[in-house]
Amino acid sequence: MTSPRFANPLLEGAGRPAPRRVAVIGAGTIGPDIGYYLKAALPDLDLVLLDVRQAAVDAALARLKGYADKAVARGKMSEKAAQATLAGLTGSTDYEVLRGCDWVIEAATEDLPLKRRIFAQVEARVDAQTAITSNTSSLPAQRIFSEMAHPERATVTHFFAPAWRNPVVEVIDWPRADPALLAWLRRLFAQTGKLPLVTADAPCFMLDRVFDNWCNEAALLLGEASAAQIDSVAAEFVHAGPFFVLNLAHGNPIIVETNTLQAAEEGEHYRPAAIFGSVERWNTVAPGREIEVPEALRARIRDRLLGVLLSQSVDILDRGIGGAADLDIGCRLALGLRRGPLELMRDMGAAECTRVLERFVRERPGMPGPRRDPAAYLPAERHVLVDEIDGVVVITLRRPEALNALHDELTDEVLAVIRRREADPEVAGFVITGYGTKAFCAGADIGRFPSMLGDAQASAQYARDCSRLLVHLDRAQKPVVAALGGMALGGGLELAIRCHALVADRAAWMQLPEVTLGIVPGIGAMVVPYRRWPGAAQVFHGMLTRGDRLKAAQAHELGIVDELADGCDDLLARAVARVRALAGRLPRIGDAPVPVPPFDSGQGRAADGRVLSAAVIRIIERAVREAAAAPSLEAALEVGYRAFGEVACTAAAREGITAFGERRVPDFGATG
Repeated sequence: MTSPRFANPLLEGAGRPAPRRVAVIGAGTIGPDIGYYLKAALPDLDLVLLDVRQAAVDAALARLKGYADKAVARGKMSEKAAQATLAGLTGSTDYEVLRGCDWVIEAATEDLPLKRRIFAQVEARVDAQTAITSNTSSLPAQRIFSEMAHPERATVTHFFAPAWRNPVVEVIDWPRADPALLAWLRRLFAQTGKLPLVTADAPCFMLDRVFDNWCNEAALLLGEASAAQIDSVAAEFVHAGPFFVLNLAHGNPIIVETNTLQAAEEGEHYRPAAIFGSVERWNTVAPGREIEVPEALRARIRDRLLGVLLSQSVDILDRGIGGAADLDIGCRLALGLRRGPLELMRDMGAAECTRVLERFVRERPGMPGPRRDPAAYLPAERHVLVDEIDGVVVITLRRPEALNALHDELTDEVLAVIRRREADPEVAGFVITGYGTKAFCAGADIGRFPSMLGDAQASAQYARDCSRLLVHLDRAQKPVVAALGGMALGGGLELAIRCHALVADRAAWMQLPEVTLGIVPGIGAMVVPYRRWPGAAQVFHGMLTRGDRLKAAQAHELGIVDELADGCDDLLARAVARVRALAGRLPRIGDAPVPVPPFDSGQGRAADGRVLSAAVIRIIERAVREAAAAPSLEAALEVGYRAFGEVACTAAAREGITAFGERRVPDFGATG
């Protein structure tokens, strides 16, 4: 597999424009879902669903309308957006509708001769520049596309169910694919909310090798345990056990098909369990429910499931089928693992990994074992992507499932990259940005904070600990620029304002929503804005005490944002240029006290009208005034840390954090 030029797909050049007309061939299970994802992300797209059966086309169109209606009913989509999503959506049984398409996606049955016939008909009707992809989950691209007249414009884009919601899509790098096609696909997917993972052209690619063999191994254990027992043990590692998922996806034939392919290619140890041919539905337990499993049997099942998971993972990495960080995030987001396999390896330790793998390979002869020490498989960074442009290191926060929200490990990875590269004379500075176009960083995970409620000292220390990256930026000797391509909330905004400059897309916006959760932004937002942009103090008052939103254009007018950008290309280009322009003249946050205008006291309501905690607002106002009067930045930040500790002891904080965990609106009426 050839490594992409850039880890962040949005750093790739556009190459070709976004698609205007797309056809999805196959109106059965996943094809319509792929179409719905595309139409929701690109409402102006002209999209046609093609199938040999009119009944399938009609059912697919009705399903997509149902998706849109349900999204409107749940408040996930406006009526106008739903109408735009359904406009330009048609269906047909006539291959002539392919003419004029600039992208054709095949999502038909996993049948190699059928796929080849389909692509022959496609090529007869589209021009040589049309992108062509297959949604196969197992068949190598080399087999599917080798007979095409223009195989260079074709590859596999493997979506995961439900394709309209699951962010993961594997993009297959096979020898005859044009690298520009892969770059275009990765960029398009990232722009439209997907997480493209590049893998080599091996049977079942990367993630299905893990999933299919996980399920097959579970079936091979049925002579020793029941499906319900196996799913109960598996709950330690996955949100839904293998047999429950097989029932949900009617997946028995898929495992037979994929593992038969692997057995033919790589050995009989991959042969599917015979029981798949005689059972249609498994008698198991639903997620969240378990049955009692004797301890010895539990240990036996656990070792086998861990064994196959680790065996497939080290094989994928040893053979270069996929990357380590991609494997971990793909297993979590596409397959529902609670922790990625490499995260499990790290937490298990080398000795336990070795024991489990040695036992598994001994019991399952032929299955791959590690070729390196366990520690050698662990990625340097799991949550950030690192690129370099003209001597500027671009750090991309990649936690799309959490809108790039910070947590301890992500914070430490960003800090480690900066520390590792800041002494390099070839490095001019750094850009920090968020993955995709929706969010720079949507705040910080609550983490250990709920366990500290009621403990002021522990909570204040937690805020100090969470500030380690920000304090380092205060002292940095090379420029760090924040590139805001979407929302910057809470801790994410606190990170951005500690960078030496902010560049924002015109559609970006900022918010400090902590007050709506009954807490305060304790790692700088009550301190730094007033020292850097004193003329915008009233705006910060509203953000802190009401949760007001600040749009990028207004932030630019106030001097908070240094430059506005139009789209991701312009954003990153401006951020890189800003780094170079700041060389040798870094702006510093002042130590001198600053005046603070009075707060507009007595409102006690959020911008959306919700009642807020008067006690929390009082803590915010007092902390802002004390921090502004502090004789140094360090002393001012300490005021913020202590305020975070103080608010942790309020009834409002307990109510706000509890409500957040329960996904409800907090009620501060009784807490004060």
